[in-house]
Amino acid sequence: ASAIIRQYVNLGNPINATALRAISPTYLCLLNATELNKIDFNSLKLVSLDLSNCSQTTKDILYAKAKRAFSDQHNVPAYYKLIEPYLGGAPGVDLRALSKDNVNMNLNTFSKLRRDSLMSLTPSEVQNLLGINLHELVQWQNTSPILEWIQRQKQSELDKLHIGLTGGTQEGYINIVTPKFQPPSSAPLGPVAMMLHLLPALLTTFLMMSVLS
Repeated sequence: ASAIIRQYVNLGNPINATALRAISPTYLCLLNATELNKIDFNSLKLVSLDLSNCSQTTKDILYAKAKRAFSDQHNVPAYYKLIEPYLGGAPGVDLRALSKDNVNMNLNTFSKLRRDSLMSLTPSEVQNLLGINLHELVQWQNTSPILEWIQRQKQSELDKLHIGLTGGTQEGYINIVTPKFQPPSSAPLGPVAMMLHLLPALLTTFLMMSVLS
């Protein structure tokens, strides 16, 4: 399937809405970066794509295209539903912007956000992003990457959400890192062992010479 898609592109055919309907969802994730970049962003206005099984690179590229495709609707309520399938590639700054728009993100979408973007969000921003779905976060608190996000937050900030999240960092907590010490000598074991074996004889010779002198 990947070879057929590549041949189709190499012949100069566009990856437009018709092509995307034929490719998605079964073969969408087979597109490489070069092929993805050839997609006309306006085509995304005419199709609905499922990126859940695609690589992070695919999600990043298509999010940028979707953001451009729907930029003229950024200030209308429908924008969130249009951009939602592509949010797995959204940077943190865009998620923080969405948190101000009462989007009520569901937990399925939240759990599939780009990892670094999710980790950059504060509990307050997550509260605004999830809105009426915030209480469901407790049911997901032991799943990755939400668990890792919780562990990065101060427990006192998590408590302000009033939904019973636990596992955050306690006040005054110190992360102790055990240092790794290098061996006292990098000399090969053989010469070191030989020196230890000869040491008594060398000391005896030295003392005898000292007495005789």
